[in-house]
Amino acid sequence: MNAEFFDAVADIEKEKGIPREYMYEKIRQAMLTAFRKDTPDCEDNVEVILDETKKKIEMVVKKTVVERVIDPYVEISEEAAHRISKRAKVGDIVSVPVETKQFGRIAAQAAKQGIIQGIREAERGMIYEEFNSKEHEILTGVVNKIDPRTGCAFLKISSNSDYTEAMLAPAECIRGEELHEGDRIKVYVVEVRNSTRGPQVLISRTHPGLVKRLFELEVPEIHSGIVEVKSIAREAGNRTKIAVVSHDENVDPIGACVGTRGARVANITGELNGEKIDIIKWNEDMAQFVSAALAPADVINATMQADNKSCRVIVPDDQLSLAIGKEGQNARLAAKLTGCKIDIAPESQGE
Repeated sequence: MNAEFFDAVADIEKEKGIPREYMYEKIRQAMLTAFRKDTPDCEDNVEVILDETKKKIEMVVKKTVVERVIDPYVEISEEAAHRISKRAKVGDIVSVPVETKQFGRIAAQAAKQGIIQGIREAERGMIYEEFNSKEHEILTGVVNKIDPRTGCAFLKISSNSDYTEAMLAPAECIRGEELHEGDRIKVYVVEVRNSTRGPQVLISRTHPGLVKRLFELEVPEIHSGIVEVKSIAREAGNRTKIAVVSHDENVDPIGACVGTRGARVANITGELNGEKIDIIKWNEDMAQFVSAALAPADVINATMQADNKSCRVIVPDDQLSLAIGKEGQNARLAAKLTGCKIDIAPESQGE
């Protein structure tokens, strides 16, 4: 059993990447716990020895050699000690092997328990570390099941060789999007929490960060830093406005994001279930930035107010509804994108 045990631990280290010393420690703990449960009066003088060289497992109780035994759990007579070591004398500490029959039963149960627990805890730790490094990134998930009662989708998401299950709540799904078992979708990792049940990966399809990461994946100029995403305003499933700026005068930031014949932005729109995307050129001049953010409406004039936090915008009378948008969406997104309160007025009432 001993040789098979050490071989099994070596195989686990090779196949799962779990250090054998970590496994040995878990097995020691499991064996000690089992022994103390079996022998409740024992003290903290029990030791488990795992000799990898000799492929030998041994459990011993450390006892003090005395002339007269008062507490048999921590003391041993000189006569009994001599059966273990002929050199033992009063005051020495000797290692008393646990009875073979008792040890064999404890070892078999505890080793199995320790291995299972060690693998589970190590894998949880490794998975947590892997996914924790993916916070605020995009991962691909496969829909395993959908709860018909709550509408929650349970995804198997992977990162390198590790995978875990994550729940996509209805509030984090794109409006109007229908998911089915087996669908492969991209999700944004909002947060990774470590819990006793393993890592909890909080994911979203509505977070503005998803749009930003999709543009980074699709537009090389953004990934390389030539084009920078300055801000994003999103109402998932309907419309997103994204402000970009180029750090190279020879690169048009809007053109780079749109791509040849609109291919790049079309790929992102497709991933977002047809969500409309307005790409705005960022401008350090806030009035000009606000004007651009109200696209597709034309702006006649934009004036920043004294507080420098609000802007009065004049648009042609026939563009007023376009500037405001359906249910105020265009103006709302423009305000969120620029961080500015926008007051829109038609040209006929501009003065």
